[in-house]
Amino acid sequence: MTRLIVWRHGNTDWNAANRVQGQTDVPLNELGRDQARAAAPLLASLRPDAIVSSDLGRAAETAAALAALTGLGVRTDARLRERHFGRWQGLHLTEVAERFPGEYARWRAGDPAPGADLEPLHDLGERVAAAFLAAADATPGGTVVLATHGGASRQGVGHLLGWPPEVLRTIGSLANCHWTEVRHDDVRGWQLRGHNVGLVTAPAVVDAV
Repeated sequence: MTRLIVWRHGNTDWNAANRVQGQTDVPLNELGRDQARAAAPLLASLRPDAIVSSDLGRAAETAAALAALTGLGVRTDARLRERHFGRWQGLHLTEVAERFPGEYARWRAGDPAPGADLEPLHDLGERVAAAFLAAADATPGGTVVLATHGGASRQGVGHLLGWPPEVLRTIGSLANCHWTEVRHDDVRGWQLRGHNVGLVTAPAVVDAV
């Protein structure tokens, strides 16, 4: 059985400020580093065979905390990046609502392609799931930890499991440094085995920020 642990990065100053990160390369803050160090022993106890990370610094730094405990190297895969948020990147969500009211309303309503150059959700799910499958193929029967992002994790897992958008929207967001677990066997295929697993922390912020 192959097991994927899809791990959201730790907190950043932009998370705390509700500023849209998307693919902007924002580092972890001190809270985020503490979260990564606290979560790493729990993940190390799962005996991972490989660690793969988004190439954005906040995910790579999160992955490094686990690598330091396990002695494993970290392979980066740009397909694990967060959704590209187009013209919203760098803005506070309040600014987004003021400058792009129509697109913002569509986004809040779940439109998968609301405009303003946001990456369509189908494209996001497809690319992230491709990275998941590549990691699984490289470590058959093993456990892989994938350090990624809130929106990317949700869409990648949903695409992998074949869930329609209306089902995926009912799944809560990952808190910073929490994870989703999926497993694959030859009889049942991919299965969700755990979601938002990790130490108790403050509630997750919006996936985009």
